[in-house]
Amino acid sequence: MNPTKVLITGGAGFIGSHIVERCLQQGWETVVVDNLSKGDFDNIPIGARFYHADVRSYEMEAILAKERPDVIVHQAAQTDVQYSINEPMEDASVNILSTVNLLKLAVKYEVRKFVYASSAAIYGMPEAVPINEEHPKHPMSGYGVSKYVPELYIRTYSKLYGMEYAILRYANVYGPRQASDGEGGVVAIFVDRLLRGERLVIYGDGEQTRDFIFVEDIADANIAAIYAEENVIANVGTAYPLSVNELVTSLQDCCGMKSRVEYRTARAGDIKHSVLDNQEAIRMLDWAPKVCLEEGLWKTYRYRLSKITQEHELKSALS
Repeated sequence: MNPTKVLITGGAGFIGSHIVERCLQQGWETVVVDNLSKGDFDNIPIGARFYHADVRSYEMEAILAKERPDVIVHQAAQTDVQYSINEPMEDASVNILSTVNLLKLAVKYEVRKFVYASSAAIYGMPEAVPINEEHPKHPMSGYGVSKYVPELYIRTYSKLYGMEYAILRYANVYGPRQASDGEGGVVAIFVDRLLRGERLVIYGDGEQTRDFIFVEDIADANIAAIYAEENVIANVGTAYPLSVNELVTSLQDCCGMKSRVEYRTARAGDIKHSVLDNQEAIRMLDWAPKVCLEEGLWKTYRYRLSKITQEHELKSALS
């Protein structure tokens, strides 16, 4: 489909803001809803209309009634695995109840398509890699559970009400605007630590592998999913396994600096190997990842360097 108006939840966040940019480039009227608990208002591009609201709140009905979007792209989420283990009620509330609320309103206000950001975490411990979409779903954390349950609701709502959907199961996304605080993303955390001359902490032996995909490729997959003429359930990744130790080497080469590596005990809920088969996304979305690891790391490094430089300049000006 080719919409005229798209609403993106979490549009001030890391991934969501890149999707907002792509929507504006398509010439679509673009609406952002974000409670700014993790997102940053400065991430929202000029041209998008912004509502400061929680997706679970009663405010969403007024927003949907006023805006009447053709498409909802649901990116707002709680993404910290350890938090989901320690605070399962809040994790379920943010990830599951927000989706149910949106689906209910989407039906009421005749939204034509619902695009949902799912995760490789739904699969749990892989029985084989790369993981395809038919792989059994045995999540190992509250986060994995709370990302999978909305998929079931989306498919049910589609059967009941005929709403189109796209479910995109992300691999490990990295790139500019990713937070480096808390659990964050390992690439953002490592880049910041390298730039600050701090040690890199690896949980486990570092031989665990992940599928690292650049955020611009994720944004492109979302745009392709909006255009898709049929319902989609697809993994979005590179299908290339990279160990955390290899990531450290690549980052150090990219940044031109070294840092001591500290190995700690592996954490509960962590998976040893996770690599996604992306053939379904290639087939159904006419999409493929374009940004190689070296280019993606370089762009991320330049972004983090710029942010740290700005922080230092601000502190100097205030001191």
